[in-house]
Amino acid sequence: MHLAADLRCLPIATTLTGGHRHDCTAFDTVMAGIRIHRSGPGRPRTRPGRLLADKAYANRGIRTHLRRRGIAATIPVKADQQAARQRKGPRGGRPPTFDAARYRQRNTAERCINKLSSSAP
Repeated sequence: MHLAADLRCLPIATTLTGGHRHDCTAFDTVMAGIRIHRSGPGRPRTRPGRLLADKAYANRGIRTHLRRRGIAATIPVKADQQAARQRKGPRGGRPPTFDAARYRQRNTAERCINKLSSSAP
């Protein structure tokens, strides 16, 4: 199960894939299913303000997609990507920003999955 959850641990968008599928393959499907309802009139938002994700989503394609849509991302850098950047030296570019304090809020997705699995028959 791949899902996007809000800070109240409620699922916003979900999709199911096979057990041996990589997480980033479901990214586009989950992002396309996001509908954040407004408190007043108007259609739901399809773009979250920030995305918190684990290292499985730390690739160039996903970061580019988020940047183009204006979505702030808090995704840790994989160790091999960090090592490759350091090997290149000044040509390696600037690492993406990462806020460790904000990343701790990612547990809302884990808690959402626990809620869903405990309520299943």
